[in-house]
Amino acid sequence: MLSLKKLLGKEDKFFDLLEAGAEAAKVSVDLFSRYLQQLAAGGSPAQLDDFIQTRRREKRIRHEMNEELSKTFVTPLEREDIEALSFALYRIPKQVEKIVERLSIYPGRVPHEAFKRQAELMAQAAEAVMFMVKQLRGGTHIEKIREANDRLQFAEGEADKVMLEQLKELYHGPYEAKELVILQELFEMVEQAVDRCRNAGNIVVQIVLKHS
Repeated sequence: MLSLKKLLGKEDKFFDLLEAGAEAAKVSVDLFSRYLQQLAAGGSPAQLDDFIQTRRREKRIRHEMNEELSKTFVTPLEREDIEALSFALYRIPKQVEKIVERLSIYPGRVPHEAFKRQAELMAQAAEAVMFMVKQLRGGTHIEKIREANDRLQFAEGEADKVMLEQLKELYHGPYEAKELVILQELFEMVEQAVDRCRNAGNIVVQIVLKHS
């Protein structure tokens, strides 16, 4: 029979892994902001390896989470919720890595200011997600989660508006057809990264509502 101490230790392990996943997602978003700043300054941007390593770290966390789930009978949260949140967190750095890969091979002029506002909203969203995930360990009150989720939903809504403004400028700007298509895709990919954060936040809200 499993001892109470061992069960409590397992609970900590799941929360540790979820929090590590949220932190890795935030790191990838911070790297993206730094990447844009270095591009704007005309310097040498961060290497793609930095983004790849962050995504790999998130992947290792997911694998470890799956291993823990496979050998643990009692979990602090519902098994499917843990799996869903772990996967949602993994998708954030994966999306950021895709964006930077595309930017690194884009031959045209990168509109830094256009991406800057999106990066700021992405950072706000990732910060809210990290806060929400860390609240799960203590069985937080729903009010704290709702406040953080409001910030997250606001960032996601603003990201939609910013993308529409950027597309409007693209359609009316002096861009060649190929350049327009590439930039449009990049803007949409950045907005999707904010969506990834929103999805993770929605899962946290659902978990807290179940246990409130």
